Amino acid sequence: MPPDQVLGGIADTVAQSLTAIRTRAVRKLGGPDPKNDFLAIEIHELDKRNPWPEAELIPDSRRSPPPFDFERLTRFMAYGFMMAPVQHKWFGFLSRTFPLTKDAGTVPAMKRVAFDQLLFAPVGLACFFTFMTVAEGGGKRAVARKFQDVYVPALKANFMVWPAVQMLNFRVMPIQFQIPFVSTVGIAWTAYLSLTNSSDES
Repeated sequence: MPPDQVLGGIADTVAQSLTAIRTRAVRKLGGPDPKNDFLAIEIHELDKRNPWPEAELIPDSRRSPPPFDFERLTRFMAYGFMMAPVQHKWFGFLSRTFPLTKDAGTVPAMKRVAFDQLLFAPVGLACFFTFMTVAEGGGKRAVARKFQDVYVPALKANFMVWPAVQMLNFRVMPIQFQIPFVSTVGIAWTAYLSLTNSSDES
């Protein structure tokens, strides 16, 4: 199983690819074509409120997507490298505190999910946005703005996705597979965070 920093890198690569597709479609004269730019159509509806300035529109060319940001990729991989031991200790703590038995499996798993979502998730998201903002060169004001703009929506999205994932993780997965399982599902989640984090930069 690839380590967390590799999965973080994969997720950010997916996010940057989606951003390139979206930007190319949105910056066309006349906006995205419903027949060819289906990935960007829904986001384009939101972008109608803040259209691109005419000077920034690009010709319909496959050669002009946004450049790949290797520094951003490195930041995501560094964050994954730092968080892997923390996640490992956290899952170990949950498994010791709420052991699953043959007679009692669902209730301890629900307690693990509750602890994970009410304690670790808010702190983990705070660490993520703080680390990314500081690594991008931002100071206290930039961190405060990031929290003001994207923290609560990201936390709400977390509560829509992760309780079900973690219930499956804690109830079904053996402890040695819990972090790989969460990390694999986390590719999509980290791609979402990457898009959220970068959308606030622009």
